[in-house]
Amino acid sequence: MKNQVQLITYVDRLGGGGLAQLQTLLTGPLAGVFGGVHLLPFFFPIDGADAGFDPIDHTAIDSRLGDWNDLAALGQHVEVMADVIVNHMSSESPEFQDWAQRGDASPSAGLFLTYDAVFPQGATQADLLSIYRPRPGLPFTAATVKGERQLLWTTFTAKQVDIDVQHPTGQKYLSSILRKFADNGIRAIRLDAAGYAIKKAGDSCFMMPETFTFIDAFATEAKALGIEVLVEIHSHHRRQIEIAKRVDWVYDFALPPLVLHAFAFHTAAALKSWIAMRPTNALTVLDTHDGIGIIDIGAEPSDREGHPGLVAPAELDALVEHIHKNSGGVSRKATGAAASNLDLYQVNCTFYDALARNDAAYLSARAIQFFLPGIPQVYYVGLLAGQNDVALLERTGVGRDINRHHYTPDEIHRELQRPVVAQLLDLMRLRNTHAAFQGQFSLLTSDDTQLHLRWESASAEDAQAQFAELKVCLRTLTHVLTCSE
Repeated sequence: MKNQVQLITYVDRLGGGGLAQLQTLLTGPLAGVFGGVHLLPFFFPIDGADAGFDPIDHTAIDSRLGDWNDLAALGQHVEVMADVIVNHMSSESPEFQDWAQRGDASPSAGLFLTYDAVFPQGATQADLLSIYRPRPGLPFTAATVKGERQLLWTTFTAKQVDIDVQHPTGQKYLSSILRKFADNGIRAIRLDAAGYAIKKAGDSCFMMPETFTFIDAFATEAKALGIEVLVEIHSHHRRQIEIAKRVDWVYDFALPPLVLHAFAFHTAAALKSWIAMRPTNALTVLDTHDGIGIIDIGAEPSDREGHPGLVAPAELDALVEHIHKNSGGVSRKATGAAASNLDLYQVNCTFYDALARNDAAYLSARAIQFFLPGIPQVYYVGLLAGQNDVALLERTGVGRDINRHHYTPDEIHRELQRPVVAQLLDLMRLRNTHAAFQGQFSLLTSDDTQLHLRWESASAEDAQAQFAELKVCLRTLTHVLTCSE
C-alpha cells in the first residue's frame, strides 16, 4: 500500500456522480492530495437497508455509478481499496430468494446461517445471553424457507442475513468475490464485520479463536491473488495489537477518541501510552462512515478488572458528554437509542463538530494523525471539515447519516475555498511528498500538556537529514510544524 494519504468515500456522496466524476475530482482540484481511495460499497444496490453494506450482488457495480471499466480507469490514477462484506448479504439477493423458495434443492443451500445450524439441540438462556451483538436484542430474524418458518442469524439488520462462512457454499461465495476483485485490478480489501463471521454455541460469537482462524485463511487466499488485507474490528485495544500480527493492515480506531480525550482534558498521557504500544501497520483515522468509536479505548466489557481501557471509565463517560456539548447537543440526537440502526459503542458526530468547529484544533488533530506511523485515511466529510447533517438525520432517522452528507459539485467548490480546508490540503500534500516520512519516527520527551513527534530520514545523497517535527500544545490546541525544505 502506497505510503500516502488515502481518501475513504461513498462514490455518490462526493459530488453526486459516479466513478468517472470522482476521478475528475481526484485528478483536478484534489490532485496530489491522495495516493489511494477506499471506495465504500459500490455494489448493487448502493441504497439498500445499510447504505450498500447489504449487497444484492457483491460482484456488480451499481450502474448508477458506472462499471468495472470506470473503476479500472480510476485505478490508473490512485490505488483502489474495496470492501468484502464477509458476514452477510441482502435478503433480497437472488441467492436468498432462491433458497427461500426451494430450500435444500437450491444451489444456495448452506449459504445462509440458521439458528439450528449453531444450536442443533437448542440454546439455553446462558447461551443466548453470551452472544455479543453491537445492537440491542438477539441476532435472529424469522423467515419462511420452503413453507416452513426458520430463525436466521441477522447480526446487524433483518435485511442482512448472515453467511455460513464455514460451509462450502459460503466459502465458494466469498472466493468468487475475491476473484472478481483481483480480475479487475483491486489490490487491497477491507474485511467488513469479520469479527462476527464465526458463530459457536456457548461462546460470544465475536473475535473467538475460530474467528482468527477464519481471518488467517481468508487473508492467505487474498494474498495468493495479490491482494492486501485490512481488517476492521471495533474492540478492546489489545485485540487490534493481536490482529495486526496476522494481517497486512488494521485500523487505529483508538486514535480518534484518544485525540479528543487529549484535547478535552488537556493531557497527552493516554495518547502517549497508546503511541508506545500501537501497531504501526495501521491505517490512521479520525473519522469514517461510522461513528467515533468508544469501545476502542474502554475496558474489556466481559473482564473490566483484568483488561482495563486506555482511559478510566469516568473519563470515558465525560468524553462522550464533552462531544455532545461541543456539537451543541446534536450528536446526542444521533447516538444510542436516540436513532435507529444504532451502534452501542459509537458516538455519531462529524469530527469537526466533535471539536466544536475549532479550525486550529481540527488542523492540530489532523497533524497528529498524519505524523503517526501508518497510512493516513481521511473520510470525505472530514476532508471538507464537514458539519453534522441534521436534515439528513431527520429525514432517514439513521444516526450515522449525520456524518454522511451528500455533497453537490457546487458545495465541494465552495468548501474547498475555506481556509481550514485549504490548509488541510497543504498538510496532506506535505505528508505525501516529504522525504522525512519515509524514515524513522520518534515520540520525543515532553510534559503531558505537550505532544512532540518527529520523523527523520537520511540518504547517501543528502549531506543533512530530512526531518519533519510536530509540536502540539494541549492547552491551546494549536500546533507548530517544522520541516526541512
